Amino acid sequence: MRDEGSEPRRSTKPTAREVAQDSRLTWTVPEVARLLGISKDSAYEAAHRGELPVRLIGRRLLVPRVALLRLLNGAYGPEQPE
Repeated sequence: MRDEGSEPRRSTKPTAREVAQDSRLTWTVPEVARLLGISKDSAYEAAHRGELPVRLIGRRLLVPRVALLRLLNGAYGPEQPE
């Protein structure tokens, strides 16, 4: 039972807005999933299919911020010959 004066319990996971305003150079796959509004499993599957730009550093799969923003702007992928 909650006290009437107490605030609701907040999740320790960042919201999509907090992730978007984060200035780190990389994000984790779960953070990107939250930002994109997809499940964590879908984000990992997209990473393994090559649809989500990731870099393996040690045992961590990280998404470079600039690569994700480029992807969302439609500029990610193989270069097109002119």
